[in-house]
Amino acid sequence: MDEKTPGIILRTRLLTETSLIVHWLTPHLGRIATVARGARRPKSPFRGKLDLFHLGDLSFHRSRRGELHTLREVSIHETHRALREDLHLLQQATYCSRLIEQITEMDTPLVGVFELLLDVLRFLPGHPPGPLTIFAIEAKLLTTTGLQPDPARTQLQSGTRELLQQLLTADWDLVGHLKASASQTAELRQFLHGFLIYHLGHLPAGRAAALG
Repeated sequence: MDEKTPGIILRTRLLTETSLIVHWLTPHLGRIATVARGARRPKSPFRGKLDLFHLGDLSFHRSRRGELHTLREVSIHETHRALREDLHLLQQATYCSRLIEQITEMDTPLVGVFELLLDVLRFLPGHPPGPLTIFAIEAKLLTTTGLQPDPARTQLQSGTRELLQQLLTADWDLVGHLKASASQTAELRQFLHGFLIYHLGHLPAGRAAALG
C-alpha cells in the first residue's frame, strides 16, 4: 500500500544513470529517502519535479528491507526558485537543510522542524542574506528540538543576551528587522558555534559560507 505525505526536498543524488535518490523532510514521517526510478529519462513523469527545496505532495511505497523507499508520484506546489538564483541565499538554505539532517533522525515525526524549514525557505528571498538569519535558524532549530540555550545562563553581554532571546522566540517578520553590532555578531557567532559543537559533536559543512 502506498503512503502519501507533504514533503520538502533536502537533497538529491544519482543512483544510476537514470535514477535518483531523493531525501525529503516531511511533517509526520520525519526525514525519508526515496528512489525515483527513471527520473532522468526525457519522458519521466518526475522530470522537472525533483529539485532542491521543492515543496509538494509525494506518494511512495515503503520498503520492508530498509530506509530507501520507492517514489510513485509527485505533485509540486512551490519550487522556491529564487533560492537557486542567488548563491548566498542558496548557501544559507543549504546550511539549514544540512543542520536539520544532522540534528534529526530518519523516520521520526518532525512537525515543528518541517514548519521551520518551510518558514526559512519563504523568508530568505525577501531579505538580504546576513549572519542574523543563520543565528535565527540555529536558535530556532535548537528550540524546536529541545536543546534551547538559556540566555540568562550565558556569559554574553546584556545586549547580546537580549538579541539571542529575540532570535529564540520572535517570529520571522521580527527577525527580518533585527540589527546587531559587529561585537554582538561576533559574540553570537562564537557562542552558537560552541553550543552546537557541544550538542552535536561537529557542525555540517557550509556555516562559514552561509554566514558570509
